[in-house]
Amino acid sequence: MSRWPNKYVIGLTGNIAVGKSVVRQMLQHLGAYTIDADGLSHQAMQPGAPAYKPIVEAFGQFILDQDNRINRALLGNIVFSNKVALAKLEAIIHPIVGQAINTLVSRSKQRVIVIEAIKLLEGDLAASVDSIWVVNASPQAQYQRLIQKRKLSEADAKQRILSQNSQQEKLTKADVVINNSGNAEETWKQVQAEWAKIRTKLTGGAPTATPAAQPQAAQPQAARPAAAPAVPAGALKVEIKRGMPGNAEIIANFITESTAHTVSRMDIMLAFGQKSYLLAHGPNDHVVGLIGWQVENLITRADEFYLAPNVPPGPVVSGLVNAIEEASKALQSEVGFIFLPPETSQDILQPFLSKGYETTTIKDIKIPAWREAVQEMVTSDTPYTILIKKLREDRVLQPL
Repeated sequence: MSRWPNKYVIGLTGNIAVGKSVVRQMLQHLGAYTIDADGLSHQAMQPGAPAYKPIVEAFGQFILDQDNRINRALLGNIVFSNKVALAKLEAIIHPIVGQAINTLVSRSKQRVIVIEAIKLLEGDLAASVDSIWVVNASPQAQYQRLIQKRKLSEADAKQRILSQNSQQEKLTKADVVINNSGNAEETWKQVQAEWAKIRTKLTGGAPTATPAAQPQAAQPQAARPAAAPAVPAGALKVEIKRGMPGNAEIIANFITESTAHTVSRMDIMLAFGQKSYLLAHGPNDHVVGLIGWQVENLITRADEFYLAPNVPPGPVVSGLVNAIEEASKALQSEVGFIFLPPETSQDILQPFLSKGYETTTIKDIKIPAWREAVQEMVTSDTPYTILIKKLREDRVLQPL
């Protein structure tokens, strides 16, 4: 039994690059509140955040980059090659992150909580959860993901894998094992099956209540053309539904027809390991708009927006933004960012501004964790118009 009353807490772990975050995101799709403990660790190291000064004092000024931020790659090279240094870092980070996790779990509205932590079994957290889930993948899959997705060299990838505790030891302590060596659809089926067991355990088989702030999931349906009948703005009524993996083909078809770039059902299934989709349905249940978004480390980022032809943007944008903000608040997000192409017309941009968003630039974002999250999205190859809106005043890792 977890140490949080009336919560069912899953501790999610597994070694590097096995796909823990994919499984965590899938559980979020199903209605769980999810926490990335390692992501909180990164935030805690930002300038002014609680772990920043102790880490610099412990490891020295040379770990700072030209902007006085902790160079996590350099620090990682130090601690992953020296167990004493790793223990020193963890002694600083773990109490701070533990306090943040306790705050997030205690104030969450969801019954099922997922805490992803690579060192779950090595610390005290394992004793505080109801069930331990271990995500497993073949060593070949781990190497491939580290090299292709994280851009590590083969030598660095090997060092990261070998520096961790045995994956086999984790598997022997697991209540649930999710095999993530195959494709996303196979992983999704495993997660759904385990979620059904949790539902039975908590409700005796009755459907698990979806939090009020979560948009209703769209039901599977035949794919429809993106184009919808022209409707005056005042007459357009939209219904917002949350896209699920069962809607992957509908989402793929809508994006393909909206952009003229072919997107496959499997592309969307892979994307579901990182983000969520909201669909705006108009007359005759046509899909008239779609937005792709994620909440990661208490930061909402929406980086895909598509609008069907002949559809007034106002009602669609308003409905999608309202739904994102409701879901973001349920996930305790502190800030929302929306990324639009630089050529976005004023008639599309204005409805976002009327919902309280403001245009910003990377240099104008003062909170380091927020700025870093935006920098991950904006490159010279993918320029965006950046919109920002603060979603809550208090921050779980309040700067010192």
